[in-house]
Amino acid sequence: MATTEHPPPSRLRAWMLEGLSDMGKGRQAAPRPAEPEPVHKGQRWWRVMCLTGVDYFSTLGYQPGIAALAAGLLSPVATIVLVVVTLAGALPVYRRVAEESPHGEGSIAMLERLLTFWKGKLFVLTLLGFAATDFLITITLSAADASTHLVENPHLADALHDRQVLITLVLIALLGAVFLKGFLEAIGVAVALVGLYLALNVVVVVTGLWHVVTEGHVISDWSTALTAEHGNVFAMVGVALLVFPKLALGLSGFETGVAVMPHVEGDPDDTEENPKGRIRGTKKLLTTAALIMSVFLIATSFITTLLIPEKEFESGGEANGRALAYLAHKYLGNAFGTVYDASTIAILWFAGASAMAGLLNLMPRYLPRYGMAPHWARAVRPMVIVFTLVGFLVTWIFDADVDAQGGAYATGVLVLISSAAIAVTIAARKAGQRNWTIAFAVISAVFLYVTVANVIERPDGVKIGACFIAGIILVSLLSRLARAFELRVTSVTMDGMAQRFVRDIASRRIRFIANEPDNRDITEYREKIEQIRADNDVPAQEDFVFVEVTVLDPSEFEAGLTVRGEVLHGRYRVLTLESSSVPNALAALVLHVRDTTGCIPHIYFEWTEGNPFTNFLRFFLFGQGEVAPVTREVLREAEPDRARRPRVHVG
Repeated sequence: MATTEHPPPSRLRAWMLEGLSDMGKGRQAAPRPAEPEPVHKGQRWWRVMCLTGVDYFSTLGYQPGIAALAAGLLSPVATIVLVVVTLAGALPVYRRVAEESPHGEGSIAMLERLLTFWKGKLFVLTLLGFAATDFLITITLSAADASTHLVENPHLADALHDRQVLITLVLIALLGAVFLKGFLEAIGVAVALVGLYLALNVVVVVTGLWHVVTEGHVISDWSTALTAEHGNVFAMVGVALLVFPKLALGLSGFETGVAVMPHVEGDPDDTEENPKGRIRGTKKLLTTAALIMSVFLIATSFITTLLIPEKEFESGGEANGRALAYLAHKYLGNAFGTVYDASTIAILWFAGASAMAGLLNLMPRYLPRYGMAPHWARAVRPMVIVFTLVGFLVTWIFDADVDAQGGAYATGVLVLISSAAIAVTIAARKAGQRNWTIAFAVISAVFLYVTVANVIERPDGVKIGACFIAGIILVSLLSRLARAFELRVTSVTMDGMAQRFVRDIASRRIRFIANEPDNRDITEYREKIEQIRADNDVPAQEDFVFVEVTVLDPSEFEAGLTVRGEVLHGRYRVLTLESSSVPNALAALVLHVRDTTGCIPHIYFEWTEGNPFTNFLRFFLFGQGEVAPVTREVLREAEPDRARRPRVHVG
């Protein structure tokens, strides 16, 4: 039916799928430039640091309160342990990730390069599940904490009482609306937000330290209580090491830090293959952010532990999820406190924007390329709707509780950091860097311990991660099954000999024989031709070209196809192809020959022996199986015009 009769659905579909990138359907790859292509100019590293800082620095909104709940009076000591792990562990790991993955792919891409076949795909899908946990909980936790600051503000407390879940849902919906409208360059906004937020935190920290110093009994009371509770210093350090995993939220900004690498300004002579200026700028970004955050973490945990009564950190307390805001209102007045609340709400909400951008960058990078997502997953708007709805669900499940979501958030963060540490350990080992290999192995062990301890202490995090993983794998496999007969060769390139073979037979009827190579001796090819002639009643004077496909990694979904020609035994012309799927390679070849010659090719098969269902599973998992009918089905979907479709013969 003509689209003019139903314009609203057509316009809606066009708007939803705007910017859709379809890698398949025989699209030719763009030619590579002769000279290295210069890198986009980008932004100064400190400006890009603010873009990742809306995620990293915004954790100050809730981290001190979570640390106090987890470690009690030991919060400052446990936070010092966290800072040591940050500067001596996470920072060196992600500086190495920046070197190994300078285009923003992060540690997942490093591990993807190290692992192949289905085990690699499943491992990446698992990591994507934890990454989804990290980013989605960032959205919901940040929105929940923003609503906490709003609800607990003295000027609004009465009007907004018991409205925290509703406010959180509204904030998530507004975030989704921004991305549906179109998320433009946000670095300028991030610089303003981070600058204001850090400046206000400096005022709060300095004021808090002043009160700690001027009220001398505060330090002595804390010291006395700490000694009475834990005894000597060694016992305190031991307990701090045990409770430190609960503070892992303070490590949250590193994966985002490498994700924003493409925005960092490089040197004039940087290329995409060697962006040394971008790498250097990103290392400055990571180091500066870690140092700033470390100072704030120690200072804020110190003043909040000493100046806020323990009961106020608990659920329902005035400092729960907003410890620094509590101090701002208490010591600087409600006017300053309201300004602080507003800046905290803004940066927490924008941290959700940073996380949404991370999701939209990460998921379409892998799932559609694996064939494990529908085509619309490449478009921004449908994915925004999916992520927003999942955010609603998570908010409802956790009742917009910041403390309850902390475990799931920490699990996602720690799994990604652990995987990054393992990836750089393997990279250093492959590079023959023995000292770095040992150092990164120790760091990996530390993060694995922290991850396991966190999972044991707060299993809800791994449960949520497991739900995301199960959902991603289930949807991925169903999507790949639904797209099993899709033509997914992105380009076809033929060498000189292959082109000559096609030109030679194009003057007559183009006939290919699909051959599964065995011994490749003269008897194999002679008997194959005789069998094809007998089964299909082909005249003796007709000529054939053999086509042989070698399956490399059947777990790959989309890839280019290179065709090489060779003459065997002085008389048999053979086209050799390497692909992830035999039927797809054959279908792409005959369509390419049709398009370049203007002739309709014929391709001949023999039936495959065995159970049809077993053969289909062999095709789905290993790229082989029942080749003839699958090739025909791929051709039927790729070319709906029967008159232009290459002919498939089976004997």
